[in-house]
Amino acid sequence: MSYAERYADAVTTYSEVVLAVMLVATLIVGSAAGDVESGLTIAGFDSDSEEAQKLEYLRSNFAVEGENATAVQVVFRGENALSKESLLAELRFQRALLDDARVAPTLQGRQPFVGLSNVVATAAARSDGSSGSPSAGPPPSLDEQIRALESLSATEYEQLLQRVLDPDRERGEGDPYELLPSSYEPGSTEAKARVMVVFQAIDGGADELPSPVVDGQQATADLADEYATGEAFAFGQGIVDEEATRATGESFAFISPFAFLLVVVVLLLAYRDLLDVLLGLVGVVLVLVWMGGFMGWAGIGVTQILIAVPFLLIGLSIDYALHVVMRYREAREDGEDSPRSAMAVGLGGVVVALAATTFTTGVGFLSNLVSPIGSIQEFGVVAAAGIVSTFLVFAVLLPALKVELDALLERIGFDRDKRAFGRAGVTSRLLGVGAGLARRVPVAVVLIALVLTAGGGYAATDVDTSIAQEDFLPRDSPEWMDAMPGGLAPGDYQIRENAEYLDDNFVQERESARVEILVEGDVTAPGTLDRMETGRAEAADTDSAATLADGQPRVLDALTVIRSVAAGNETVAALVADADTDGDGVPDENLDAVYDAVYAAAPEEAARVIHREDGEYRALRMQVAVRGGVDGGTITAEMREVAAAMAGDGLTVTATGSPIVQEVVQQGLLRTLVETFLVTLGIITAFLAGIFWRRYRAPSLAVVTVLPVVAALAWILGVMYLLGIPFNTETAVITSIAIGIGVDYAIHVSERFLEELAEVADVGTALDRTVAGTGGALLASCVTTASGFGVLALALVPSLQRFGIVTGTTIVFAFVASVLVLPSLLTLWWRYRGHRAGVESIAG
Repeated sequence: MSYAERYADAVTTYSEVVLAVMLVATLIVGSAAGDVESGLTIAGFDSDSEEAQKLEYLRSNFAVEGENATAVQVVFRGENALSKESLLAELRFQRALLDDARVAPTLQGRQPFVGLSNVVATAAARSDGSSGSPSAGPPPSLDEQIRALESLSATEYEQLLQRVLDPDRERGEGDPYELLPSSYEPGSTEAKARVMVVFQAIDGGADELPSPVVDGQQATADLADEYATGEAFAFGQGIVDEEATRATGESFAFISPFAFLLVVVVLLLAYRDLLDVLLGLVGVVLVLVWMGGFMGWAGIGVTQILIAVPFLLIGLSIDYALHVVMRYREAREDGEDSPRSAMAVGLGGVVVALAATTFTTGVGFLSNLVSPIGSIQEFGVVAAAGIVSTFLVFAVLLPALKVELDALLERIGFDRDKRAFGRAGVTSRLLGVGAGLARRVPVAVVLIALVLTAGGGYAATDVDTSIAQEDFLPRDSPEWMDAMPGGLAPGDYQIRENAEYLDDNFVQERESARVEILVEGDVTAPGTLDRMETGRAEAADTDSAATLADGQPRVLDALTVIRSVAAGNETVAALVADADTDGDGVPDENLDAVYDAVYAAAPEEAARVIHREDGEYRALRMQVAVRGGVDGGTITAEMREVAAAMAGDGLTVTATGSPIVQEVVQQGLLRTLVETFLVTLGIITAFLAGIFWRRYRAPSLAVVTVLPVVAALAWILGVMYLLGIPFNTETAVITSIAIGIGVDYAIHVSERFLEELAEVADVGTALDRTVAGTGGALLASCVTTASGFGVLALALVPSLQRFGIVTGTTIVFAFVASVLVLPSLLTLWWRYRGHRAGVESIAG
């Protein structure tokens, strides 16, 4: 008697003891499930790259605008967003925000608003009626701004607006062109839209926005609609998070009933027995309880990357349950009368494949421990623990429970003798296609698979690897969803369209839309600012740099501040002029004196772009706004070229900033996931080689078993290329999960083939019996899991759509590779191996 047979005999003989032990273990492990932090946190992908270090240096040594604050952008659209009525409405809207109990406590500082209405109204309040030159003193209050703007006649307002928007006017940091769309005609007194910014105070160390800030952003959006003379919308991180969360919830509320019904229907068709369906579903719940309990005991919280693990476990659970039950039914069909003896035979025949799948996928996911990224390590550990839990539930608890229930039902007169799925009828004929092709044209099948695999592999070299933030924002629902009855109809989501409108029309102020260029070294050396001017020109020529309506890039650097301060300070202006020896408008000598003068005149502004320590100037900063919708790879490549153009003469120049750091992290993480996947395949192959050597003296079969998995991966990469789905950290994790299920399929086919071959000593017959037995369980598992995941394509959130499409398609490809391609590979392998060794070695 083999170890597998002894194990199965023990589980079925002592089924009551097994049930008691497993239920107690479930209570103990599951007791910690309630300790798992329920709130979803964003997994941290920290980086120790040079770019990340330089960004931290910038944050530590320069006065960073927006620190401890979050911004809400409010866009006003209408026939003329520059009309007096529209600007007055904006000022009254600001006053309403100050009076609102939900918004006012969250606002930052005494001047939390930046809007074109403030620029124009401040100019009106300070004007002397003739020249319009600004007077000294603090900025006027909001009420003073409103009164000043209300007092202007139509002609006076038109003239004032022309002066403020004069393209030749010297503009400092309060540049009105930053609040106008890129389509605005410089100097015009008409525009289709404008943007206003509301700043809210936050704790800089917080991982997420506090609820009062989120509520304040929602209130801001409501008040914007109320006060705007035309259309208006508000866009902020709190609004984005709230809508994304709501869309995810509505997606699952809409999809879950259909997915659950679909899964149950398919399982009913496969099992044709309600009790077996219920046993399978109960097993799924227990696996998730074990996973949650493990996370609770290990102190691991829920992150967005861990959300994928339950889907893997659900797929494996359905597959394990089908294999155990169908093997049990086959044993009864083959003459085992009692449930106990039938389960002993069935479980003994499948437990090695289940154990091999558990070990290979579990150890494969544990290979993520080599990753330097903590969240990826947690992903591997939780997935491995869940996979082991799946084995314990479906290879220990479920067989014992089914033995007891079937024995009880048969004692009271219920017939529990059911036919295994796939052994007769249309299903059997469909599953037999792969075996039939393997008999007649195995070489042709393998060649076709190789061509498709090569095509997918070639396409994989051109698959997009970028991440666009807009891809995670919910889309508005299609019309047919809006017609759904009752509470199934989803809400109205405009957040994605609003984000795209902002990216297409305005220069963004958020950190993710800014690149930082750090200049270190002797920044007082002659020619340093000339190099910075060169960098400005290089940045303006890139595709990624955002440009204002006047065609100029949005750049903040030492030159910006020097020119702004000099425009309002005669002493600084004279010093700058003296330091400009070639008359090009850029100081090129005596730079330490220029920096001293700027610091003396405007210390806060200077500290944003010039770093000094112990009286010495150490670094300069250039900030470049980038266009929305440009992928991180393009931004990184172009801004590194800008930095290279600025370097030299002892200056070290580094391109950094949130977009570049995220791109570096993304590419590093993607590389880690791909390397881990390759390690996983290596571990799986090595382990299978050991198993097949120990049982059948056939280690080379391990490579044959893994080949369909590699083929399925190449196919899905080709489909992703055709569908325009990027292969990034998100889809790499999804693909690894689906491939984990694919490995399970291939192992079951190879193990069953060798088992049947040992009995019948004929390749064709062994393949027929393999696909009729194991193939039926695989088909039921594939249809169930793929259709369940495929329904996610109807979700409102693109990330959920991609999850459903990629996972469902990969599972289908894994099934096709296992039942169509693998039989031909097994045939060719046997011809080669049979020629060398013969049937006796397999029969053992």
